[in-house]
Amino acid sequence: MGKFDGVLLASDFDDTLYDSTWHIPERNLRALDYFIAQGGRFTVATGRAHTTFAPYFHLAPINAPVILSNGSALYDFQAGKMVLQTFLGPTAREDFQALCTAFPTLGFEAYHGEDIYVYRPNWVTDMHMRKVGTSYTQCSSIWDMPVPWTKAILQQDHELMVQVRPWLLERFGDRYEAIFSNWYYLEVTEKGSTKGGMVARLAGLLGIAPQNIYCVGDNQNDIPMLELSAIPFAPANSAREVYDWGARILCDCDQGVIGDIVDILDEIY
Repeated sequence: MGKFDGVLLASDFDDTLYDSTWHIPERNLRALDYFIAQGGRFTVATGRAHTTFAPYFHLAPINAPVILSNGSALYDFQAGKMVLQTFLGPTAREDFQALCTAFPTLGFEAYHGEDIYVYRPNWVTDMHMRKVGTSYTQCSSIWDMPVPWTKAILQQDHELMVQVRPWLLERFGDRYEAIFSNWYYLEVTEKGSTKGGMVARLAGLLGIAPQNIYCVGDNQNDIPMLELSAIPFAPANSAREVYDWGARILCDCDQGVIGDIVDILDEIY
């Protein structure tokens, strides 16, 4: 028995657990070793898909299924199997064709199985693929992209993206979630598929009581899981929307924000 038995800690990956130099600070690793040794369950809740997170899974001591694709998938890396998964609906191609016709410079990535298909790649696409270290298949038509899609990422300058989101939700808001994961990525998942929704489902599977769920994240797509958190934590490098929402701001991701959280939990429990 440990002091953190029955406690779940879910962390965003990029710019939260992972720092700005693309490493996990040693302070985070020491804190997680202690948290897990005392019975805690730790997982990552990331916008990355299985194919773009799998190479990084071994970097941290994760001992619970991982929330992927912004809440559309729950994958158990220890067992090597998908636990839960949702998909964009049967009208996705048609809907995204209308969107791309309305916004001719918009590009997007569609995630199908272990593969990424891209229509109209742009500088954001190139930046994203360099960061996640993977390849993609470019398609000349949306209709060439195999379905179903677990999620899509819409990409372009932020000035355009703030127009794209209301256009999409006004027409198809009953079908999709559309939320920013950073300044240039608008993540689209099935309606109801968010990090928060999947954290809740994971907690249910693990038998974690709501008052023992803690989450940390730095961007708008993390707010749905911060809403579930007994104390909603965020690193100092968070987006303005997270500050304005009212998260408890801790140190910068480069300084090991997980260490701050485990110190706080150590006092609570």
